[in-house]
Amino acid sequence: MIVSASRRTDVPALYPGWLRQRLAQGRARVVHPFRPSLVRTVDLRPPPAGTMDALVLWTRTPGPLLGDLREWERRGIRSVWLVTVTGYPPELEPHAPPLRAALAGLEELSRQLGARRVAWRYDPVLFVPELGIDPAWHRRNFERLAGRLSGRVDRCILSLYDPYRAPEGRFRRAGLRVHTEGGAELTRDLAGIAARHGIPMRTCCEDLEDAGIPPGACIDGRWLRRLWGVEAAAPKDPGQRTACRCAPSVDIGAYDTCVHGCLYCYATHARDRALARHRAHDPTQEALG
Repeated sequence: MIVSASRRTDVPALYPGWLRQRLAQGRARVVHPFRPSLVRTVDLRPPPAGTMDALVLWTRTPGPLLGDLREWERRGIRSVWLVTVTGYPPELEPHAPPLRAALAGLEELSRQLGARRVAWRYDPVLFVPELGIDPAWHRRNFERLAGRLSGRVDRCILSLYDPYRAPEGRFRRAGLRVHTEGGAELTRDLAGIAARHGIPMRTCCEDLEDAGIPPGACIDGRWLRRLWGVEAAAPKDPGQRTACRCAPSVDIGAYDTCVHGCLYCYATHARDRALARHRAHDPTQEALG
């Protein structure tokens, strides 16, 4: 079993105490996001006593959990990390961790676990004329980030922005026009930059093979098999989007709990609600939300 923490919120940055307690107790409860009456208990114990073969962590910064890694390794908790680093301005990511902190945390994570267990997510790629975010901006920004992360990550995962209803409303209220026209052409240049820095590039829910980028997955069964011989339950998670190639996993996060406030986020519909839930959060509870 692969456990994901989480597509729905930034557990390492915002709820590290909760995750720490869940791993110590060996279980978490997950409330179904669309049918709250359905509650699942998830085993968070590694084999042989438990069934959690791998823990996939999604975050803006691993900093709050870096001190736990040695103990996790001792207990046999096998983790891989998906760290989002975009370099976007605060107009798009108003409450996300500062870029300096994100980069420093990723570098320390790579030092402790090795680059093979860390992926850099440059996601989503979008253009905002009012902020000067155009293809030239992305080339300069990506070159700077790739230079810093060279040798510290296993891969870079790239995806174009998808216009979900909640983020589209936020962009309209902010007076920003967002689009991805020309994004596929830009990705060829980004792939070339990544290659010069020795960083393999993969896609998430995109077909960009014409740009020289192989299709990939965030929760990559081949990656976990290469690291530990973990065999995914199936080639593809049926609960994800049609174009998603992620292996099946159990997500222990909750929607509307991330307070980073990124305008393009699909997992938070209203930041006020996320703030209220974050303030009311009890790290001793078995369910995050």
